[in-house]
Amino acid sequence: MAFNHLPAGAHDALGPLSRTPVTHSLWMSHTSRPGRPTAAADSRPGPDTVLDRLSRGPSRAARITHTEHLPPRAGRHAVWPDRIRTDVVAAIRAAGIEHPWEHQARAAEHALDGTSVIVATGTASGKSLAYLAPVLSALADGAEAPNGRGATALYLAPTKALAADQRRAVRELAGPLGNAVRPAVYDGDTPVEEREWVRQYANYVLTNPDMLHRGILPGHPRWSSFLRALRYVVIDECHTYRGVFGSHVAQVLRRLRRLCARYGADPVFLLASATATDPAASASRLTGIPVTEITDDASPRGEVVFALWEPPLTELRGEKGAPVRRTATAETAELLTDLVVQGVRTVAFVRSRRGAELIALIAQERLASVDLSLPPRVAAYRGGYLPEERRALERALHSGELLGLAATTALELGVDVSGLDAVLITGYPGTRASLWQQAGRAGRSGHGALAVLIARDDPLDTYLVHHPEALFQRPVEATVLDPDNPYVLAPHLCAAAAELPLTQADLALFGPAAHDLIPQLEAAKLLRRRATAWHWTRRERASDLTDIRGEGGRPVQIVEAATGRLLGTVDEAAAHTTVHDGAVHLHQGRSYLVKHLDLEDSVALVEEASPPFSTTARDITSISVLDTDTEIPWGAARLCFGSVEVTNQVVSYLRRKLITGEVLGEAKLDLPPRTLRTRAVWWTVTEDQLDQARINPEILGGALHAAEHASIGLLPLFATCDRWDIGGVSVPLHPDTLLPTVFVYDGHPGGAGFAERAFHTARAWLTATRDAIAACECEAGCPSCIQSPKCGNGNDPLHKRGAIRLLTHLLSAAPNPERQAGARPAAGSEPEPGPAAGPELGPSAPPAAS
Repeated sequence: MAFNHLPAGAHDALGPLSRTPVTHSLWMSHTSRPGRPTAAADSRPGPDTVLDRLSRGPSRAARITHTEHLPPRAGRHAVWPDRIRTDVVAAIRAAGIEHPWEHQARAAEHALDGTSVIVATGTASGKSLAYLAPVLSALADGAEAPNGRGATALYLAPTKALAADQRRAVRELAGPLGNAVRPAVYDGDTPVEEREWVRQYANYVLTNPDMLHRGILPGHPRWSSFLRALRYVVIDECHTYRGVFGSHVAQVLRRLRRLCARYGADPVFLLASATATDPAASASRLTGIPVTEITDDASPRGEVVFALWEPPLTELRGEKGAPVRRTATAETAELLTDLVVQGVRTVAFVRSRRGAELIALIAQERLASVDLSLPPRVAAYRGGYLPEERRALERALHSGELLGLAATTALELGVDVSGLDAVLITGYPGTRASLWQQAGRAGRSGHGALAVLIARDDPLDTYLVHHPEALFQRPVEATVLDPDNPYVLAPHLCAAAAELPLTQADLALFGPAAHDLIPQLEAAKLLRRRATAWHWTRRERASDLTDIRGEGGRPVQIVEAATGRLLGTVDEAAAHTTVHDGAVHLHQGRSYLVKHLDLEDSVALVEEASPPFSTTARDITSISVLDTDTEIPWGAARLCFGSVEVTNQVVSYLRRKLITGEVLGEAKLDLPPRTLRTRAVWWTVTEDQLDQARINPEILGGALHAAEHASIGLLPLFATCDRWDIGGVSVPLHPDTLLPTVFVYDGHPGGAGFAERAFHTARAWLTATRDAIAACECEAGCPSCIQSPKCGNGNDPLHKRGAIRLLTHLLSAAPNPERQAGARPAAGSEPEPGPAAGPELGPSAPPAAS
């Protein structure tokens, strides 16, 4: 029986998991530290009350498919280790923190012992103080050295916003210590005239992996006094270093360790992470050294009410007459409006820059009809803003001037926002770790909090809002990264050789793949061996060989044609899909139309406009098998993992009506194809199996295509990738396998670990795929099950029932997970994200790219 779109409680399978919205009122739980000023407990409505107000009315109440209540938790105090300086302890107490939580004291003890440690506890659990206490103590000791800088510390953040916020926090905390602690940010926004002071005098430098890769390590002679005294390296939000980006950062950290050893330093690594599976193993892969984990969270937590929200179906019809659900963007904007009117301080997280701008714009327009003082209190926050725009928004949020903020993950990773009452999450963010990280932004002062996950119209979100156990009863993921990826490792070997000649002894530091890559780099005339070491041979900077965000190429500048004003930038890999000719680009609440994308000069010229539509690019893909690493029989079928070459081309874009998502038209594009060598998982079926599953030649292409679309949509639940970091191709007769074949591949050169993870979880992954398709109540397929917004073939052909029969037959012969575990184990389980070089596409022969 289908239950995908029924109200909560309308199907017996949801009975134990769903409940109707609560109607009683509970005041916010308030758990604050001794000595810290608190607001009156009844000064704000409780999260149950806020949710009750949001869900009033029969149509609103039916949208809540599940409500999870997490009770408040009391904190457990400890005392700081005796080796922490008394003036540092006094400074912490002056900040209103009388005693540390147990996990903070344990982390400080490990740091003082010289043991690298990762603190993997919940949001707002005080991870920053866990590493700051030993760091500030060491810096204060070092300030008494003759040169005033006997100890230094390096802080790495994934975003500029987080580094800026941490500097502010360190300055406030270390204020009573005077000039003993001298924090300074060193990133792309740091004025040139300040950089020399930072190198010579700062003892706590806050930067990001990009600046470490491009600026600090290549210029290490100018940083020699800092590196020689380096005592601690702090890696904040380290769960974000996954996939290709994480693999690059892992090699940057190995280069850092190599240079530190050259200057006689052996720093201790202190890592902070959201809760994760096996954080010690992930941290060891990232840093290359043994790391001890602390996972027992001793901090208090206010009550959390977490609602799963499914937007309603509309009367509109999409492609092939499929029913259209109200967009998550429109639903979030409406909820944000209601919360701001109630005076509830709220952040709405959305995955795209365009989505953040659109939610803020819609909310502002609706608020203007209620109270003209409210629209200025809502804004958008995303990456790509100019530095001064980002800083102004951060100040407004901290001061309470803003009541509502639509934000991308640029804010999730970071800024310590206190006093928020609610978080709206527009679509599943890709991992359970990110989901809880975003939800944890509310209630950060110890108050209770409301979190609402608003489902997008796609298979994964639809599956999750009707299977809450997949969110609330499973552990968060481990972190996938593969530092041995040759596409990642090779440029870092070149960069290391440019920093210091590379010796045979150095190769062990960079992993087992380094030895085999050196001859290839010599043959390419990038490295040359002289005496006992390899040297960089080129005039250009070796660090420019790679972009560690995995994006490649220089950013495309977005320029207003009439004025020449720079509006922002977009990654080169994403330019084909986001700033193609005719694309709608949003910036600071204003919409622009792209007049021309100049790929040669990396410039997109735009003009201000107010079109009543948004745009979505479509592309097609073909794929060839280069090498099969592993093959497992599933009866007569085969499950394979190996290397492939993918050719992807953006061919058109759709114009969709704002708010409703209704398709208004399609326009062709003439953009060059992009080629990618990467890793893939694929499965084949035989003609006999097709006969047994009642799949005739007329529906074969549609059945494969539908299974491919849905499997791409569900894979992030198992491989913990972003949907846009993977792609797919389905082929009724592939020239390399000579059989009907479905491919799913990593959208990054050399792979990112996602396809390998899919291979090792294939039985569970494809079972969930089949179940998600079967559970959808639509007749022939819709965006909630088998349609893809990126399909270059216009979601044609698709055959829903054929896909269900095909997957059911395939899974009937799937081996137990133990048998499948014989292949090389995946590197873990969880990238950031960076755009895929070949998003969600599908078949060829004829190609039905999806």
